[in-house]
Parts: sequence; C-alpha cells; structure tokens
Amino acid sequence: MGKLFIVPSPIGNLEDMTLRAIRVLKEADLILAEDTRTTARLLQHFGITTRMHSHHQHNEHKVLGPLIEKLLAGQSMAVVSEAGTPGISDPGFLLVRECLRAGVEVECLPGATAFVPALVCSGLPCDRFVFEGFLPVKKGRRSRLGQLAGETRTMVLYESPYRLVKTLGELAEVLGPERPASVSREISKVHEEHVRGTLQELAVVFGKRSAIKGEITLVVGGGEPA
Repeated sequence: MGKLFIVPSPIGNLEDMTLRAIRVLKEADLILAEDTRTTARLLQHFGITTRMHSHHQHNEHKVLGPLIEKLLAGQSMAVVSEAGTPGISDPGFLLVRECLRAGVEVECLPGATAFVPALVCSGLPCDRFVFEGFLPVKKGRRSRLGQLAGETRTMVLYESPYRLVKTLGELAEVLGPERPASVSREISKVHEEHVRGTLQELAVVFGKRSAIKGEITLVVGGGEPA
C-alpha cells in the first residue's frame, strides 16, 4: 500500500524548506500541487524531477476516487499547496479524510504556515488561541462576527489585502475599537511587516495606504471572561 505525505512549502523565503520535505518530494511517485506553476519553480530550485498533477478546490472531489485507488495499489503521493501547509485554508483535507477511511497511511511533515509566526509576533497571548481562517465574504459574515464577540481566546484570521480595512472596521464595531490586534503581512518575504495597535488604530493606518499588497494574517486579542 502507498502512503500520502502532506508537505509544507515555504510561504516566502525558500530557505524555510526542510531537508526532509525535499527528500519526500524526490522520493514520491507523484506530487499533487494546488498551483503547478508555483510548485514547478519550487521543484526546479531544489532539483526535484518527480512528476506532478494539479490538485485544487475545483477538481479535488472529482479525482478523489482515482487517487485513492493508486494509493491502495502502492503509489506514494505528496500534497503541496501554493504556500504553507496543505489543509490549512488550502486543499488537502478531503484527500486526507478519504485516505484514512480507506486505511491509507497519512504523514504530515511539520513546516511553514503563516499563522504561527503572526501569532507569536503579535505580542498577544498565545497560550490559548482560536484559528478562524477566512471570514465568510457575504453569507454568514455578520453571524460569524457576532460569534467572535464572545471569544475570550486570541483570534487568528486570514484576510485578503483588498478586504483588510473593511474587516478591521467591522471587527472594531463588533468587538470594540480599543481591542488590541496585530496585522502581519508578507511573512518570510522581503517586505515582511507587523503592525500592532487597536482595531481602530489599525483601520486608520491601513485605510491611509493607497494600496495594500501581500498575504495578510490578522491577530485579535480575546475579550474579558464574563
């Protein structure tokens, strides 16, 4: 029987790639890539010649059955997302679940993900936290924000740079303008930035920028226990 490997890839600096991840990608029979163009550059950089197939949110349901059959037949596969750890706001969860149901062994390598350095650098308590991923864009957004109002743990969210100012304003409205928060941008890249302050202050700071670019991780302090 084959084996499924979940392989984190760098979110910025290629030096964040681990030796183990490189070895696994070289030894796998097939690499399942969320973005084959991005992954091709990564493989070329490390001299990896393993064949690659596209595996993303638009085709992952369709290819589940054939992939499980190949794994049961003895092939080993490695899943990589565009950046970071597959399954964390990226494709991977469905395949992992079906592999476990079919009795296929799954191994997840430790490695890069954006929310851990953002959380640690925020200066907010990180002994207990909740990862919220992306907020709903439309349907269910207000109810999700309402649920966060009662959260006492530090909250970690991913956000699009185009919606950041709107989200900061909505969070300030629901949680209170003085709630401490931190915005981390372009983690592990040349223009890495961490901006800390209250939700209101951050909304003003980023609202004054003509353009906001890069991957955004937002960390928000939890409320006082009732």
